[in-house]
Amino acid sequence: MELKWLLCVTLLAFGILAVQAHDMDEDNDADDVVDIEDDLDDGIEEVEESKSETSSAPPAPKVTYRPPVPTGEVYFAESFDKGTLDGWILSRAKKDDTDDEIAKYDGKWEVQEMKETKLPGDKGLVMVTRAKHHAISSKLSKPFVFDTKPLIVQYEVNFQNGIECGGAYVKLLSKTPELNLDQFHDKTPYTIMFGPDKCGEDYKLHFIFRHKNPKTGKYEEKHAKRPDADLKTYFTDKKTHLYTLVLNPDNSFEILVDQTVVNSGNLLNDVSPPVNPPREIEDPNDQKPEDWDERPKIPDPDAVKPDDWDEDAPAKIADENAVKPEGWLDDEPEYVADPDAEKPEDWDEDMDGEWEAPQIPNPKCEAAPGCGTWQRPMIDNPNYKGKWKPPMIDNVNYQGIWKPRKIPNPDFFEDLEPFKMTPFSALGLELWSMTSEIFFDNFIICTDRAVADDWARDGWGLKKAADGAAEPGVVGQMMAAAEERPWLWVVYILTVALPVFLVVLFCCSGKKQPSAAEYKKTDAPQPDVVDDEKEEEKDKGEKDEEEEEDDTNEEKLGSDADLGNASQEEEEEEEEDDRKPASEEEETVNRSPRNRKPRKD
Repeated sequence: MELKWLLCVTLLAFGILAVQAHDMDEDNDADDVVDIEDDLDDGIEEVEESKSETSSAPPAPKVTYRPPVPTGEVYFAESFDKGTLDGWILSRAKKDDTDDEIAKYDGKWEVQEMKETKLPGDKGLVMVTRAKHHAISSKLSKPFVFDTKPLIVQYEVNFQNGIECGGAYVKLLSKTPELNLDQFHDKTPYTIMFGPDKCGEDYKLHFIFRHKNPKTGKYEEKHAKRPDADLKTYFTDKKTHLYTLVLNPDNSFEILVDQTVVNSGNLLNDVSPPVNPPREIEDPNDQKPEDWDERPKIPDPDAVKPDDWDEDAPAKIADENAVKPEGWLDDEPEYVADPDAEKPEDWDEDMDGEWEAPQIPNPKCEAAPGCGTWQRPMIDNPNYKGKWKPPMIDNVNYQGIWKPRKIPNPDFFEDLEPFKMTPFSALGLELWSMTSEIFFDNFIICTDRAVADDWARDGWGLKKAADGAAEPGVVGQMMAAAEERPWLWVVYILTVALPVFLVVLFCCSGKKQPSAAEYKKTDAPQPDVVDDEKEEEKDKGEKDEEEEEDDTNEEKLGSDADLGNASQEEEEEEEEDDRKPASEEEETVNRSPRNRKPRKD
């Protein structure tokens, strides 16, 4: 027990000393700052610089940036490493049905590095302003036609300031004769819209495509099902994330974030509303017949109200058995005017009327069971039955819930290849956001998954590697956290010391063995007295043999006494009586293990 208490006190002391040492370090740091300022005043700058250089931590491994280069055929690839917006067109359009002050697409775009970049030289497209309409677009090298090859769209986004309400999605603008990127706005026809969007606590990852009705020629938006994955981290961690859409000719699709699938499905089954309308619809001209009975239960027409049913009986009646409590003050009101109240000096009776003192509980009623007119309490009326209603029975004429009949859908069509969408010829960003500094980079549109993966490795992969190289290790993160929260030092010490404490506790707290002086025959055997154990086993065997011999002798003495004559029996009995106490005492002494000597062989 002393060892346990000593270890506990030691651990507690370590924790206190660690916190005190941390506080002393902070004080020393503050003193050092003051000393440095004094030294700077005295002109000793070089010494301080040498100290800071020698005490600084070794630099993290540096990741060198190289602009990604497509490794295969692409329809569009943009890394912005030229530092300009060459090839991009800023919209000069205005939104319809919007106030002129905010209708313009006058949000600013710039090509620049991220604010806290770990990869110098890596530039991207930044949406600089907030609370404005932004629109920018660029032509593809050639229009993308949906035929036998998949479509892969991939780009990077970093919400440098987080995101309150806004989007970071792209639009693949449909190839039409009317397409004018200079007038790109929210109603410009697009084929696919893809990317993150957030407002409030609703985190979305859009995949919307516009499907053309082959019968009417009208377009309808089809929304992919919502991902099951939690998307919040991608909007809040201020890291660069890679968004990828893979659309296959067999109508299957995959949505990936950081090269991990977060959503997948089929264009025929996993979009809303469905691509193909139902074969049958409800007849809009069908009407429910007037005699159609939808009532499963009806009142029993043969039921009769009982004669003794009193519908006028009240639900509550006065308790006739109640007795007014003794001491009830009938003549005292429950409330009286406050005798201490005084009329305000500015009270104008002409304007405010006659002044009356405010009412307070009657002080005489405090000691009494009650004041005022006593009334019997109300109780439930045992004869109350309420308004009589006939019981409900099954309706023999029940026909079920009416539904209009089904008719063939005049607008029915079946498109088994929704993958074959309208070709698109440009990529655009048309956004509104309440947060600025949204960073876009490394757009690519291609048909080969390997080309997209290589592009991601050379772009997003370098960012990820640079972030990993700049981040401190586990120990560094723990130390940094402890610098902000000194109490973590106690947690760290206890976490390290607790296993050691348990090991020592279990190893040193075994069962205490008795000493040789306290050792008895009935105690547990001692491992260091093997010879004594052997002697004890030998003595036990000898004791058992002697007891058997004593029993045999007693039987012989009894048989000899039976064969003698009567006189001899009496004499022997008398002698035996005189001798019996001695023999029993002697036998008891002989049987004692302490007085019996071992037999010599």
